[in-house]
Amino acid sequence: MKFRHTVFLLAFPWLLLSAAVSASPADERFLAARDAFRSGDRVRFERIAAELKGYELEAYFDYWRVISELKDADPAAIRAILARHEKTYVAEKLRSDWLKQLAKKQQWAEFDIDYPLLGQPDQELVCYALQSRRARGDATMLDDAMPLWLTLIEPPEPCYPVLEALIYDKRVLADEVWMRVRRQFEANKTGAARYAMNYLPASQTPESRQVESVIDQPVPWLAKLPAAFAASRVNRELAALAIARVARNDPRIAAEQLGRIESRLQAGEKGWAWSQVGWQAAQRHLPEALDWYRLAGDAPLSDEVAQWKVRAALRVNDWGAVRSTIEKMPPALAEQPAWIYWLGRSYRAGGRLEDANTLFAKITGSPNFYGNLADDELGRPTMTPPKAAAPTRDELATVNANPGVQRTLAFFRMNQRFEGTKEWSWALRGMSDRELLTASDIAHRAGIYDRAIAAADRTKNEHDYSLRYLAPYGEQVRPAAKSQALDDAWVYGLMRQESRFITNAKSTVGASGLMQLMPATAKWVANKIGLKDYSHANVNNTETNVLLGTTYMRLVLESLDNHPVLASAAYNAGPGRARKWRADRPLEGAIYAETIPFSETRDYVKKVMSNSVYYSALFDGKPQSIKSRLGTIAPRTGGEAKREELP
Repeated sequence: MKFRHTVFLLAFPWLLLSAAVSASPADERFLAARDAFRSGDRVRFERIAAELKGYELEAYFDYWRVISELKDADPAAIRAILARHEKTYVAEKLRSDWLKQLAKKQQWAEFDIDYPLLGQPDQELVCYALQSRRARGDATMLDDAMPLWLTLIEPPEPCYPVLEALIYDKRVLADEVWMRVRRQFEANKTGAARYAMNYLPASQTPESRQVESVIDQPVPWLAKLPAAFAASRVNRELAALAIARVARNDPRIAAEQLGRIESRLQAGEKGWAWSQVGWQAAQRHLPEALDWYRLAGDAPLSDEVAQWKVRAALRVNDWGAVRSTIEKMPPALAEQPAWIYWLGRSYRAGGRLEDANTLFAKITGSPNFYGNLADDELGRPTMTPPKAAAPTRDELATVNANPGVQRTLAFFRMNQRFEGTKEWSWALRGMSDRELLTASDIAHRAGIYDRAIAAADRTKNEHDYSLRYLAPYGEQVRPAAKSQALDDAWVYGLMRQESRFITNAKSTVGASGLMQLMPATAKWVANKIGLKDYSHANVNNTETNVLLGTTYMRLVLESLDNHPVLASAAYNAGPGRARKWRADRPLEGAIYAETIPFSETRDYVKKVMSNSVYYSALFDGKPQSIKSRLGTIAPRTGGEAKREELP
């Protein structure tokens, strides 16, 4: 639980790949070379590198040789290394690092030669490329930069000259600056908003002390507003921002404050302020949320605020508001599966059955929560697709010989998961379905279950859902689920989402193991069941982790109406929150999941429930209905405020 991540011997594939998970002597020498590089012992580094000619990870030696001197490196020498390792992750990484050095020195001619060869530029490099285009007088650069104005809320340093170019060329005026500031306040990036205010004309630039008060003490600042404050755009904009800050803590107080001053605000300022009150209220499931949204009128809504307007409407079954809000979304947002599905539901509620079915047909069969829901709407219970043929000997040999796959296996032998994952993702680029399934099979045999899933997840036409939804550790998981009277498909669905079956997985907040148990939760469960001699050092032991995790699942399930949706939410965010998010009336399970306030938990619950559908289909060999699993969430009761017994 968390709140809150060789030679291939065809005759003996299982034996070979099982052995491959243990580091070889060459692997140990590679790690020694890396340590020598990090400590600055160049002599020892070169001596070990010379011993490892032909080793799978030899390219990293070249990378380390130049990376520390990249600032003054000879372009010809860099390009020689890039040519030697072209189309590898190491080349991509080196090219990215080198391009950033060239950009910092504004060596745009050199930059422009290699930038087109980069496979996946990050945001810094995208902005450097725009800087380069501006330096050579490419006027269309501003057209491509313009979308960043509202989407790049907290930009990396190289993007500031790009944004400022929009100011200098008058593509962005005061209205757009205030719009950017509002978006930054929405994202709670007040430091970035204060910086953006420097782009305002002098007559509209607020004093630093004013902005500080709006951010830190919005209610007192609003109380001290002079009677004639509305004569100044600065004061009106700051008042709207202050309302947004108040709404973050208490939407009802924000509504009172806004009601007091709204007549003196202009339409755009008033509309945005009410949208902020509605947004914050929607996330708290306040009954007034949709009414406050309506007071915003036709004010443009950011993507996040618009999505929460739909969720507020779903909570009260206002299908007309669901429909009208989704229909006004930008096309890129409206085409997301969530909003295709809910728009279809709104059409069905309004009697437009043909239009509804057309929308459901767009996403039916998609292996996700909304695809599963669309399956049910069209009367096509979810089933796994036909299983692709197993990889042939030739396919196994070809994919296993892929240098990226070899580097991945080498890193995983050394338990260097971060580097191995990077190499794997790079190796999968451009693979066909057959190659992806073969790569998945190789990773599965090597016991690298998360990478096996990552490869199988990418197939478009040929599939193997037994790889996409792996079910390892059956000798521990199945008996534990049975002893706790739990649906093993739900247990596996949750475990797949928690850890991707990485036994030593550890989250940033300290959750551990296959079932991602927090230390306090694991200790509480161990005490509850009388597990003798338990210490947190044992939490990554598969049998112990599964025992504690499934026991906790059962206790949470029993405390929450035996409802897997509530229990899944509780496993991620805690039982108290799962209870609090219920409504005052029965609520459709899909709507409960859709309106979970925490984005991590909302995504988590959807994926756990969708996972469980596919595991059940695999285990039972029968079509499945996600709606039957989601069911109905009972209303909250008067006992919600009682002290919780579960952590």
